[in-house]
Amino acid sequence: MTSSHRDVPSTIPYFLRTQIRELIIDGTFKPGQPVREQELERRYGVSRAPAREALLLLEQSGLVTHKPRHGFRVTLYTEKEIRDQYLLRAELESYGMRCLSEVGDLAPLLETLEACRVRMSHARDKQDARTYLTEIHRFFDSIVDYLDNAPLRLALKRLNEMSEPLRYNLLSRRLSQSRSLEYLRKMIDALEERRFDCAAELKREHVLFNLPHVIEAYRAAREEEDSQTSIQ
Repeated sequence: MTSSHRDVPSTIPYFLRTQIRELIIDGTFKPGQPVREQELERRYGVSRAPAREALLLLEQSGLVTHKPRHGFRVTLYTEKEIRDQYLLRAELESYGMRCLSEVGDLAPLLETLEACRVRMSHARDKQDARTYLTEIHRFFDSIVDYLDNAPLRLALKRLNEMSEPLRYNLLSRRLSQSRSLEYLRKMIDALEERRFDCAAELKREHVLFNLPHVIEAYRAAREEEDSQTSIQ
């Protein structure tokens, strides 16, 4: 649906970035698909400059790539790149769990984590994959914020941004099979008992458990796209 100029906020590139990001995450824009500035102009009723700036912002976050004379495309990951992302995130999030051993009072954090888990449970009951994923992010973001660890926050923000379409693709297909609630319950229990090494291992196990399923779901999405393209 095309927006008029007056409907678009003054920070047009950031508005566009948010809109395009959602289309990439929910699969409207497929992995490897060109994202043309002309199409964005028509879709949102904006000029070329803010459309291009929005794409440059998305390139910084890793969701699109740009090649001279070929333009912008939704980032298409190899299986190795997906594996590298997940292995690194497993280590960083596990490290964050261990850092909590240096914090005295965990009660406010544990209350926040349990609230995230409850909202995730409601989202799964409603088959709301987007909210479910948002609460997974909020769960670990809350830990990093509690640690007040800026370098860890920045590193994970980048990794989570890059993997958001991958994770949503999996959950949109298999939300009822997700074991995240089970893992999060065990992590909360371990943190309540101040068993930080156990919580760290659970976090690593959780990420690595999902890795083959993410790769499989991504491969399926690519095959579906290739099949539709060949039919057209």
